[in-house]
Amino acid sequence: MGSWRLYVAVAVGGFRRYATYRAATAAGVFTNTVFGVILVYTYLALWDEKPHLGGYDQAQAVTYVWLGQCLYATLAIQGGGAEKDLMDRIRTGEIAVDLYRPADLQLWWLASDMGRSLFQMVGRGVIPFLFGAVFFPMALPTEVTTWAAFLVTLLLAAVVSFAIRYLAALSAFWLMDGMGISQALMITGVFFSGIVLPLNAFPGALGDIVQVLPWAALLQMPADVLMGETGVPGAFAFQAVWAVVLLAAGRLLQSAATRRVVVQGG
Repeated sequence: MGSWRLYVAVAVGGFRRYATYRAATAAGVFTNTVFGVILVYTYLALWDEKPHLGGYDQAQAVTYVWLGQCLYATLAIQGGGAEKDLMDRIRTGEIAVDLYRPADLQLWWLASDMGRSLFQMVGRGVIPFLFGAVFFPMALPTEVTTWAAFLVTLLLAAVVSFAIRYLAALSAFWLMDGMGISQALMITGVFFSGIVLPLNAFPGALGDIVQVLPWAALLQMPADVLMGETGVPGAFAFQAVWAVVLLAAGRLLQSAATRRVVVQGG
């Protein structure tokens, strides 16, 4: 597995790598803020027509919007995190170098993505969230324990997000072209994460289904914990179960992919 210090260094490297893209970060902050404003006014109009939609009042709906803008890049909800680089390395054959490293492949990419995720939250996500808190009424907690629980949900959300994208990236061992998978990640991420509309506002059986899928761990769980709409132990358990299941599935697929490389002489 390698020393934990190695993975910390990989995470730091991921953070520093994205920190070099200053212009892209500034553009991302601007874009998230503008889209946040557009979504807020859309939500306010919708909640005027349907008060307490999904169990939220208007202040909670506004909070959900700005949290979504904060976590959009942080959790790579539409893809574009470590899985993009991994798919490129599989396509070019550079993955063989990764397999020879004295480190676990899955943990290496997880650490790298955690570094990326932390930078995106600090560099791109916090400013739009603070903008929303200053200019719009938001339902934010005052208890330190709630904020602490919220931070734990963010960590678990980042792991679940990576695990979903890692599984998708490994499919490139068989497909050899990540374009279709990237598009699928984008579509499923937008629809099932609730970035456009809270999952608890989805109607009927569809709402029941989307709230038990792993994408619900990305935005819906952190939002509900932050606003006191769900029990903290239950939220932790939901996210942790999906993290374990998806990481285990990724390890199994990784094992099959590694055998494929060896058989082909890669």
